[in-house]
Amino acid sequence: MKIESVEGIVLSETNYSESSKILNVLTKEHGLIGLMSKGCRNMKSKLRGVSRKLIYGTFHIYYKEKGLSTLIGVDVKNSFSKTLMDLEKISYASYLLDLTNQVVKQNDSKEILELLKETLEKIEEGLNPVNLTNILELKLLNFLGVAPSIDSCTHCGSEKQIVTLSSDKGGYICKNCYQDEPLVSEKTIKMIRMYYYVDIKNITKLDVSKEVTREINQFLDDYYDRYTGLYMKSKDFIKQINRLQN
Repeated sequence: MKIESVEGIVLSETNYSESSKILNVLTKEHGLIGLMSKGCRNMKSKLRGVSRKLIYGTFHIYYKEKGLSTLIGVDVKNSFSKTLMDLEKISYASYLLDLTNQVVKQNDSKEILELLKETLEKIEEGLNPVNLTNILELKLLNFLGVAPSIDSCTHCGSEKQIVTLSSDKGGYICKNCYQDEPLVSEKTIKMIRMYYYVDIKNITKLDVSKEVTREINQFLDDYYDRYTGLYMKSKDFIKQINRLQN
């Protein structure tokens, strides 16, 4: 094994033995890797505070191409401390970590790490976690190879007179192809396309109505259920929180 320094974010953590953890870290250099953080659960361990999910930084490791690498230390770039103190924020952040963990197993594009990092940074800054989650969810569908049609009608390809958005039909539906699909607002039709193309790091505010947020969130929930085969308990927890708030 050789010593390397890699940039990444901890997606998940699992206790190992009485004092250690195994960390799944999405890195810029090697994609998703497993790290053994030896003794990190001991009170005096220098690795204790950095061996948890949502730590983003430079990880100094004994790198092993196959099997578990070993963590030596971390130069933390962002610990997302504000997110950790807010139930809603940490709930959405945890879901995004779980979702990313699933996506990178199917597509190891280096773009995914940057998209995740930018989204978590915006949540940390105080922007709406629901809208940001929907933006990342939509972008990640492209890496799964099942992106919806949001440039033109999914039936005829027309870019004009788009009247609704259907998860069942796979995206936009124009006036001529419309049958009996549920209608969504014109703002929802425009906003979801903006979500797909927006550069996350350039977002400074998200002024999205509750109705548009509800319609986009419903579309993406249904779309993921129909086309991805992914299931995460963290999403169920978010739904439970939303039911309690409504």
